[in-house]
Amino acid sequence: MNALRTAWLGTRAALFYAGYGALMIWFVPTALLLALPLGRRFSAAYLHYWNHATLRWLRLCCGVRWQVEGLEHLPDGPCVLLAKHQSEWETYFLPLLKQPACSVLKRELLAIPVFGWGLRLSQPIAIDRSSPRMALKQIQAQGLARLADGISVVIYPEGTRIPVGQTGRYARSGASLAIAAGVPVVAIAHNAGHCWPSRRFLKFAGTIQVRISEPFDTRDQDSRTLTDAVQTWIESHVAQLP
Repeated sequence: MNALRTAWLGTRAALFYAGYGALMIWFVPTALLLALPLGRRFSAAYLHYWNHATLRWLRLCCGVRWQVEGLEHLPDGPCVLLAKHQSEWETYFLPLLKQPACSVLKRELLAIPVFGWGLRLSQPIAIDRSSPRMALKQIQAQGLARLADGISVVIYPEGTRIPVGQTGRYARSGASLAIAAGVPVVAIAHNAGHCWPSRRFLKFAGTIQVRISEPFDTRDQDSRTLTDAVQTWIESHVAQLP
């Protein structure tokens, strides 16, 4: 990559983050104010506009677009969405697929000023990643409560962002939650890491491909078998994406 192109990409990324910061400063305080008279559920729905605005600003500044296959596979009721984790892009996009939805995330994110306040309003399942046993209990208890309330749960079974071309260990917590709740699992494959590489400042123009599976039936399933089936589906489809 030559210096001129790097400078151009850096300028576009800087412009994106400047706009992103402005959007956050607007949406989070107004969501907090709206929560007082209208309740947390309304504010969480309002914050989805922050996700929409962020993605549209990314498209305008950096030329990142997306194409989705399989929207018709999303069930009518709540479900557990198990997705590939390559970048930050999917953390903004996936909660918009099946509303209302919440995400499983590390609890340290809630301590970030302004940003963390907005996350709290979205009723995430915040886990302690330093203790896998405690994290599993938190996902199970809070996840069952969210699903019973009609809120779908987004989980990244690899646990952290994995660079393009690599595969992390798939945890069974998402499958266990779906089985316990009696709700279907939907697998999601994508290649967002090509446009928004993990832990990199630069963004690259292109079209992110997203594929949504048909629901996995969780009846009479065990978490290991279900997790293996989801991993096979996700990784095989990721390998097919350009």
